Amino acid sequence: QVQLVESGGGLVQAGGSLRLSCAASGSTISINAGGWYRQAPGKQRELVAAIDSGGFTNYADSVKGRFTISRDNAKNTMYLQMNSLRPEDTAVYYCNAGGTRGSYGRGFESWGQGTQVTVSS
Repeated sequence: QVQLVESGGGLVQAGGSLRLSCAASGSTISINAGGWYRQAPGKQRELVAAIDSGGFTNYADSVKGRFTISRDNAKNTMYLQMNSLRPEDTAVYYCNAGGTRGSYGRGFESWGQGTQVTVSS
């Protein structure tokens, strides 16, 4: 089982920045692709940003130009840099990643536990 541990959430004023991290724990892990999702109270979970095995990225229209997804393969960690934050960005943010683990390259897909991001106006 591959665990994804998120960190970096918190309270920030509108216009501020936060960087979320999502670290995969376990031995011989390789993340191929992943994404960040968010869920605001009373709303469905939505995809915010994604990165594929080739490093290509995709963003929700609402965050384009403000958020950047990246990953560090050596650290088995994904990041979401969030700039120019708005009150409407307030939500619980979840990371999702898939790849291989162990010496036999068994596939996995896991979710993080979620981290709260609150943007005050």
